[in-house]
Amino acid sequence: MRIGDVAHRAGVSTRALRYYEEQGLLDSERTPSGQRIYAESAVERVQLIQQFFTAGLPSRTILQLLPCVDSGQGSPEVFEMLAAERDRITAAMTDLAATRDALDRIVDIANNPTPEHCPALREPAWAPYADAE
Repeated sequence: MRIGDVAHRAGVSTRALRYYEEQGLLDSERTPSGQRIYAESAVERVQLIQQFFTAGLPSRTILQLLPCVDSGQGSPEVFEMLAAERDRITAAMTDLAATRDALDRIVDIANNPTPEHCPALREPAWAPYADAE
């Protein structure tokens, strides 16, 4: 199957397929003219890779998971790796929530300015240069 056919059936771009190959996630053979030819199973493989990416896994982790998928055997190390990835994502979510909360405070201050937060509302708004010395 040609690259365009796999891309169409799997719902990805041909560029994504080339990237998957570069990362070692997908294999193809080459015709004498250099065109990529994929096995029929490539469509399902690409869909699986997409699910892993959707789950937030980086390509290096996916590369480590694929042999387990192929063999049908998971190892304790693989489960630990998945747990570590989940912990990484959870920590990122916590950081994003804190960032969102800080932005919410700024939005609230912008919508409801007070002299405490807005120098322009203070009396006087700023000190003359003579007082600054």
